[in-house]
Amino acid sequence: MRRTRVLAVTAILSLGLGLAALAARADETLSIGSPAPKLQVGDWVKGDKVDELKEGQIYVVEFWATWCGPCRASIPHVSDLAAKYKDKNVTFAGVSVWEQDVTEVEPFVKEMGEKMAYNVAVDDVPEGKQGDEGKMATTWLAAAGESGIPVAFVVDKDRKIAWIGHPMEMDEPLKKVVDGTWDLAAAETARKEEKEMQAKTQAFAKKFSDALTEGDTKLAVKLIDEFLTENPKLEPQLAMAKLQLLAKEDSKAAAAYQRKIVDEICKDDPQALNNVAWEIVDPEKEGKPVPDDLALALKAAERASELTKGENGPILDTLARARFLSGDAEGAVDAQEKALKFTEDADDSMKDRLDEYRKAVENKKPE
Repeated sequence: MRRTRVLAVTAILSLGLGLAALAARADETLSIGSPAPKLQVGDWVKGDKVDELKEGQIYVVEFWATWCGPCRASIPHVSDLAAKYKDKNVTFAGVSVWEQDVTEVEPFVKEMGEKMAYNVAVDDVPEGKQGDEGKMATTWLAAAGESGIPVAFVVDKDRKIAWIGHPMEMDEPLKKVVDGTWDLAAAETARKEEKEMQAKTQAFAKKFSDALTEGDTKLAVKLIDEFLTENPKLEPQLAMAKLQLLAKEDSKAAAAYQRKIVDEICKDDPQALNNVAWEIVDPEKEGKPVPDDLALALKAAERASELTKGENGPILDTLARARFLSGDAEGAVDAQEKALKFTEDADDSMKDRLDEYRKAVENKKPE
């Protein structure tokens, strides 16, 4: 069975702080409040041609690619928004970028059918250039420091960039731009603050990575603590990394922090709770957990299951193990049967554990 293993480096990277992306952001020249660049596309493969961004009109310029899974998932949502604002002076234009083979774009759009019900174009890539050197990829995405897709830009009636972000998060900003209630100055300030935050985190991530490379666990923990002093809201993302580092240096401190993760920091994060519990009850670990650790694992697993409404296979598997080690074989059987029900790719180890729990129940029955 596949499980999420949260390693220190992975936890840091999970903040979405790809160093290359951050470096690009540092040089961005296109941001909230900037005049929108020209539309410089190649062929229009669906809908009407949008030759220019006209004053008094609102535009949504969405970037995607045929090979991009998240793009395929968000395209129907963009279509829903296009239908919603069809009669409200909003024009939608999807631009395919970073393609290795532009001949695949039109067949892809035809395959999507009504799931992609808005104007669609292909980026204008100069002859001899790569897909990421297209005119739209350069003047829009690269200029805004955007290194991932899908991403959408909302252009207001004054032809200024009003919002930049993931298409699935566009509903509220677009509504306010259309209603005339969007605070452009506040949005511009928020993006600047975001960029400053990313720069700080880039510096932290670099120092942290260097400390790990040098094997300096104490310094790595110190760096996390210093960073969280200034940015306490990010502790849930870094908690597991800190825990694993503490476990190497100070078992007493690690135990105290582990309990804090369950009781405070990640009490509403089912995956984090599951990770804590599984690290305690993992069958591959030598020896049985001490009572206090086992009680904590059971608490974390019960809470994780509650948060996921008892419908998450891996979490139920952890809960079953915690119950079994706590002496509740019947409860373990119940949780493990549900775990198998909600796990499509359940491996033999899950089934073996169910057999183990059932045998324990049978052995408890009076002769």
